Amino acid sequence: MDIETIVVSPLQVNCYLVWSKEGRSGVIIDPGDEDERIVERIDRNEVKPAAILLTHGHADHIGAVEPLKRTYDIPLYIGREDEALLSSPSANVSAFFGYEISCPPADQTVADGDNIRIGGLSFTILATPGHTPGGVCYYTGRHLFCGDTLFMGSIGRTDLPGGDSRQLIKSIEKNILSLPDETICYPGHGPVTSVGRERTGNPFLTGGRFA
Repeated sequence: MDIETIVVSPLQVNCYLVWSKEGRSGVIIDPGDEDERIVERIDRNEVKPAAILLTHGHADHIGAVEPLKRTYDIPLYIGREDEALLSSPSANVSAFFGYEISCPPADQTVADGDNIRIGGLSFTILATPGHTPGGVCYYTGRHLFCGDTLFMGSIGRTDLPGGDSRQLIKSIEKNILSLPDETICYPGHGPVTSVGRERTGNPFLTGGRFA
């Protein structure tokens, strides 16, 4: 499996291309903006996109969904409770920031414990509500695409509509800190980290139980 990070938009969102070495079929995770740059990277790596996966429905993570779906005619996946955010600028908070973004409806919604196979890749869905009601992580082979749930040394903000700080911490404890320490975490913004690093060094998570 190969992974490439494309940092897009003024909000510096991490869009990830993930593809299998055999056959080069892959997925686009959180295409927040700059569809032309994403297409250029897809072409450069000779990736064959098979799906778009969203960790959550906030505007900064969905801005390039519509043109990429149009270009590649591929399905869109999102957590069940975040599906409504896709069509609603107020729910996906773009209206809150003075602009309006929406995207096509999901082709498939996912829930905690689901397993999806796309091309040569297989992902387990880990529900991590708290940043949004339907936030999810995609786990495959000790790689965790965790969106805005967990960052290096921090956690997702919960002051936007649908956010819940207590629920977010519970989600991280249940479905992320239960993973092996060597699990690599690919967040929605900022640098890559690991479960072990965040278990011992994240000030939001070092209350003792998981250290």
